[in-house]
Amino acid sequence: MYILLLSIHGLIRGQDLELGRDADTGGQTKYVVDLARALGEREDVSQVDLVTRLVADPKVSPDYSAPIEPLSPKARIVRIEAGPEGYIPKEQLWDHLDGLVDNLHDWLRGQGRWPDLIHSHYADAGYVGVRLAKLLGVPLVHTGHSLGRDKRQRLLAAGLDGGEIDRRYNMVRRIDAEEETLATADRVIASTRNEIEEQYGLYDYYPPDRMVAIPPGTDLAQFHPPAPDDPPEPFAAEVERFFADPGKPLILALSRADPRKNIASLVQAYGESPELRELANLLIVAGNRDDIRELDEGPAGVLTDILLQIDAYDLYGHVAVPKHHRADQVPGIYRLGNASRGVFINPALTEPFGLTLLEAAASGLPLVATENGGPVDIIGNCQNGILVDPLDTTAIADALSTILRDPETWQRYSEHGLAGVREHYSWQAHAETYCELIGPLPQRHQPIPDTRPVRRSLIYRDRALFTDLDQSLLGDQAGVERFAEAMRRNRRCTNFGIATGRRLDSALAVLKRHQVPSPDVLITSLGTQIHYTPQLVPDADWAEHVDHLWKPEAVRRALADLPGLTRQPKREQSRLKISYLYDASAAPSVEEIIALLRTRDLAANVVYSFGQYLDIIPIRASKGQALRFVAHRFGIPLEHILVAGGSGADEDMMRGNTLAVVVANRHHEELSQLAELERVYFASQPHAFGILEAIEHYDFFRTCRVPEIAP
Repeated sequence: MYILLLSIHGLIRGQDLELGRDADTGGQTKYVVDLARALGEREDVSQVDLVTRLVADPKVSPDYSAPIEPLSPKARIVRIEAGPEGYIPKEQLWDHLDGLVDNLHDWLRGQGRWPDLIHSHYADAGYVGVRLAKLLGVPLVHTGHSLGRDKRQRLLAAGLDGGEIDRRYNMVRRIDAEEETLATADRVIASTRNEIEEQYGLYDYYPPDRMVAIPPGTDLAQFHPPAPDDPPEPFAAEVERFFADPGKPLILALSRADPRKNIASLVQAYGESPELRELANLLIVAGNRDDIRELDEGPAGVLTDILLQIDAYDLYGHVAVPKHHRADQVPGIYRLGNASRGVFINPALTEPFGLTLLEAAASGLPLVATENGGPVDIIGNCQNGILVDPLDTTAIADALSTILRDPETWQRYSEHGLAGVREHYSWQAHAETYCELIGPLPQRHQPIPDTRPVRRSLIYRDRALFTDLDQSLLGDQAGVERFAEAMRRNRRCTNFGIATGRRLDSALAVLKRHQVPSPDVLITSLGTQIHYTPQLVPDADWAEHVDHLWKPEAVRRALADLPGLTRQPKREQSRLKISYLYDASAAPSVEEIIALLRTRDLAANVVYSFGQYLDIIPIRASKGQALRFVAHRFGIPLEHILVAGGSGADEDMMRGNTLAVVVANRHHEELSQLAELERVYFASQPHAFGILEAIEHYDFFRTCRVPEIAP
């Protein structure tokens, strides 16, 4: 298999991962690098590409601007351009993900081989993976790592306002992407059963039969107990300067400085327990800093709170909060804890899995961990520690004291952890289970053929213009005539296409009535059909491709009794499109209709347009997907395609690498949210005159180069 892993945000490289640098560079980055390496060692895997975003920013290492970074003979990191060159947080990536899809598709085409399977990690990669898997016809596997609905609930419980949560974390787009990913994925891989039941269970589209728990592994060569003759760990000198009595056991906490990690409760538990202060010192490794005042609001708040509590409980000489550590020092930090006969603690409010728990256990440290999430499985499998309520500071102190004051308990938990990690949590075991589960998936899919259309002369044109009909091209006949003349003058180098919600027969009739030149391509019925002129040859490959998982009768039954929905006339229906008139005053919201279909396990796209039309089409179909398929057929770069649209059905044509125009009569309709995108032009004129205005704005025809036709 050729496996394509997607992990878009954060800073990812093969060596010296900057774990804890910020909220985006945490355990997920290590997980995907380790997974890529483990899969690359298998004989049944020919290639693993870990795709992330290329970052060319003087504020970060130049490593992140290398397009290709080898990990092993069969595994590598591939960095793809998307959005600005600089490093930006994941919440600001959403408007750039469509461009990443297009750039990645171009890169894959240049490699000459499509992947057999795509595995996306986190919601942003899910968004990319869904679109790429739909376009290529390959299976999609997804791992959420953390989930938006769960995070939103926890932030609400912490007192944050719902609107502020949505704005700060782009939560609406994140949850929509997660729902769409769950509707599309052939398999969802979680780390624990708890994650499947408690977190994924919050979603409208909840397919537990396609979900499986495979715990991640840990590198046993890197994480191990200290040997009797090992020299002192270099990090010991950094720590000992904090302590009045450096010979005591260490209570070790290692995580990002994130409010969810609940480090403040650990400090409170330690400060309120004289026994615990007598038994051990507290070492908190919480990322890197030069000056707390220069950190982002979240980490700055956490570290400030820790220092205030140290002062409030007068813990000077008992607590270490070092300012810096390197990634290559982390294994030694665990061994330092073991050598002191200490305990590792993860007091997080909730922990989706807990890679640090595995690393600590592999280093021989007993565990105290939150009872919420993945630690339940880890300690359940390894029997190497105690679960606690992270909000109960007395319980935290009691659990730590129980292990620290009894050498036999410490030894038993240490030995159980070492044995349990070897049995349950090696990367080799993870990769073997992974391949057993995903191996059959490519056999159930038929990748879309990479063939050329009948009309080969189209290949030699330099660019293409696609437009919707109603309220975009049509609406002013004088503008249509001017547009038609412009297209006739430039047909030598420009393909002309129509992308409409109308059926083929309806589109042909309206084109004839308005004397629009015959297009080279007709994308009709909202992207469910593609035809090539002049013989109106249907693209059979596309028709078969979009039929995937389509259950029209089940869709009709699900929506049959909803108020405010009226079936459109038969002439607007097709085998791959179910069309309704939508009365917003009586019907459920579009979001509720989407949720209803998801809860019925129906994978479909719901398209709302012009404030009155609601169409249901197959999950792989859309105008944008059809446009990209045609562009690939003709060998035309998306950067050379101008699209004109005016409704929500046109949005995915206009996002990404295409040039786009919203005509003036549609500025305040469904596409207004595209106003900030660089490659979307909002014309000052309506209808066809607006398209002509965009042609001038982009200098579209004058930059055309007629390719030489090979003999």
